[in-house]
Formats: sequence, C-alpha cells, structure tokens
Amino acid sequence: MGELVSITINGMQMQASKGSLLIDKLLDENIHIPHFCYHQALGKDGNCRMCMVEIEGQKRPQIACDTPVKDGMIVRTKGENIEKVRRDILELELINHPIDCPTCDQAGECKLQDYYMESGFYESRINLEAKNHARKRVDLGSNVMLDQERCVLCTRCVRFCSTITKTHELGVISRADHSVIGTFPGKPLNNPYAMNVIDLCPVGALTNKDFRFKQRVWFLETFDAICSGCSKGCNIYVDHRKEKYKDDQIFRFRPRVNKNINGWFMCDEGRLSHHNENENRFEDIIVEKSKTDITTAIASIFKELTTSKKTLLLLSANLSYEEMLNLKNLASKLNLDISGYSPNTIDENFADDYLRKSDKTSNRASFKELNIDDTKEFFEEKLNNSSLVLIIDNNYFDTNIKLLENKKIISFFTHNCATIEHSNISIALASFYEKSGTYINCDGIKQKVVSKMNKNNPKKNITTIIEDLKSLIEKGTI
Repeated sequence: MGELVSITINGMQMQASKGSLLIDKLLDENIHIPHFCYHQALGKDGNCRMCMVEIEGQKRPQIACDTPVKDGMIVRTKGENIEKVRRDILELELINHPIDCPTCDQAGECKLQDYYMESGFYESRINLEAKNHARKRVDLGSNVMLDQERCVLCTRCVRFCSTITKTHELGVISRADHSVIGTFPGKPLNNPYAMNVIDLCPVGALTNKDFRFKQRVWFLETFDAICSGCSKGCNIYVDHRKEKYKDDQIFRFRPRVNKNINGWFMCDEGRLSHHNENENRFEDIIVEKSKTDITTAIASIFKELTTSKKTLLLLSANLSYEEMLNLKNLASKLNLDISGYSPNTIDENFADDYLRKSDKTSNRASFKELNIDDTKEFFEEKLNNSSLVLIIDNNYFDTNIKLLENKKIISFFTHNCATIEHSNISIALASFYEKSGTYINCDGIKQKVVSKMNKNNPKKNITTIIEDLKSLIEKGTI
C-alpha cells in the first residue's frame, strides 16, 4: 500500500492510497458507480465512459477508472449534473440494443438493465426499425454463446483472453456502430478458463450454454463454498433450487472473489463439476448384496469391527477436516490402522501455472495436519496385515480390485463405483456440497463450507455414522 492521502467523496472524508485509481476506492467503499468496461482483474480501459464523476477544480466530468487519487481531492458521484451526463452516455449505449430482456438469460443479473432502471427514462427516442442488427446466436466454443446485438463493447472478454489466458481468441470486428465481438477465423474460444468471460460480461451478450434457459436467476438460492476439483480450493457460489415436486438441485457454480486464493476466476472443469453432484449417485444401503436400513448396516459394521483381528481405514482426501479427525479418533479408540493413500487423484496433465493443481482433491493438506500417513509403503504394509478394510469415499481399489481378495470390505461412497460391488457392506454418503466442513488448500489456507442444500432424503455424513458406532461401542464389549 502506498502513501495514504485524504480525499472527500460525496461529503465524506476518507483515506486512499496516493496514485491508486479512484474507481477502486469507490468500489472498495461500496459507493455506487455505474461502469461496464472496468474490472479490477483487468484494469482500466476507459471505453464505456459510464463511471463519470465530478471532481472539484476540473472543468468537465472525469472517468473514475482513469483518475489517480490525489491529496485533497473532492469527488461527487451524485447530483443532477453528473447523473444527467451518465444518463446521456447510457442512452447512447442503448441505441442499438435489442429489447429482449424477457428472453435474455442475463435478466436479473444485467448491469445494463440495472442502470437503465435507475436512469428513469423509459420512453425511447430511437426508431426501433433504425437499429443496427447483428448475429443473435454465435457459438464461440467452450460452452459460451454470443449474442452480438446485446454487446456494449466493454471488451472485458477480449482483455481476459489477451492478458489473463494469453490465448487471444477474441477481438473487435468491424467499425463504429457496426463493431461486434467475435473470434478470429479458424480459432474458436478454447482455453481451460474460457467460461470466465460469461461472468465478466456485464450484459447478456455472453451466456452459459450449460445453464442457458435452465432457470431464472431470481428463483435460485445461493451459498458460499469452495470448488472440490483440485487442491487450490477456488471460492465459488453454489446456485441451487428446490422446485415443486422435485429434489434440491445445483444448477451452476460461479467464481467468488478471494484475492488470496483464486482472485476473480475459476477453471471451466471446476465450473462444470456441479453435474457430478447429480450424476451416478450411490443411493442405497447394502449388507451382503441386500438393501437394508441404516440401523441394520451400522449394527453389521459394529459386529465386523468387534470380530476382525486387524482393520485398515482408507480415507479420501476429499473428506472434511472434521470427518478425518473423527475417523482418526475412532481408529485410535479401536486400535485400527488409518491411511490416506490415493495416488489415482494426482494428475500432472491437469496442472498449469495459474489456478489448476495436479492434486485433484480438496483436502489432502489435512492429512499432514492430522499426521495421517498417505505413503504407498505404509498403505501396502497395513493392507497386507488386515482382514477388514473400511473404505471411505476412496476409489483407489476401482482399478486394483484384486488387492481386496480374501478380505471383508465395508465401503462408504457418494457415487457408484466398482469397489461397491465387491463390498460386504456399503452405505451411501452425503456428497461434498450436501455437508458442512473445513478444508485446507495447497497453500495451507483453511476454509469453512456451510451447506444449505435441502434434500428430500438427506444422506448421512461419515461423522454421523461414527457417532452412531460410538454409541454401540459404549454399550458393547470393545
């Protein structure tokens, strides 16, 4: 942070870093300032002119996105004169804009719509037949759909592809009021972070093909979470809805700003991973190939634990810190071996030098925090000596089933997998976004997730099952 100076905004005195952009101070203080082209991750561009403010001593209004903070500066974002300037600029933006808010997927989240409703001019002075027209459904690639007519040419998407991903797929084509955004010939939008242009777009020009026409955003409920796709732990919004006669369902993930972890963005694979929550889910409780209830299953697990000579707990690195701690305490109480071995979750091809990490689990760092061994040597030694194996959401054995021969298997999984078919007892678990817990990312940052999903038949998490087991143990002979 640079030298602090005093400035006055709308009559309120405050301090800001000398030389920093005025718009950053306005945004950080939650002072309303309309803007399209400026974004804190992309820097200034100065093409939309919507962030005009009055600065005492200046002959004319200035754009806040290209005005450095100076000591003693007196700024006004409100007032009849400056608001008229912004209304006039907005009217120019609307000249060729289509009137299709009712069918636009961005409705309810559109900055142009918000600023228009604030402006107060609801009668157009433009002949609707004189508007310039452009292509309405342009598939750019990477699940991004473009409506060229809705674009306000803020160029956020162009700058993202040039400065963040450095893939340069997008550009401005043609001139004047015929200018449109498009891809270069033979070069579709194709990079691992391409769908971030949807969030960057302040209007309905760029929309999400995966989410398009699935829900109206004002029906959705949202809670804060992290992406479970890799050890980076990108912060996200989980948008979900429980429709009438249906179960609660996640419809999309969106990046949530955390400057210490993921900044403003997330990768496309993480964004689309919400489908995993609903696809191929394991729903049953099975004991010796027969479906049963949770009480019977827990009683059967208790019996196996009391009769087994040596037991190994194999944990997933996607379990929460609290779940791992409870399992470790259970292992200590019953003298069980515990391992976090899961080499199949490491993918060097997935990693890059931006956000994506080769470790495709959300909480491996908790193994180190809790002194849970995840080495191959320890795992193989304890597996060879065990007659009973408890597998908690770790699918390592899916491609190594032969290792389970002549062993009793108790498994807890969120999704169907080959290991379940070879298990003596299997219990369906709550998924990552159906439970609350703490996770430690690759940089050692602890993050708490509080789920707000409301499932019709909520599944138990492993902590609840452990508590039920402990109750039996206290009454039993262990």
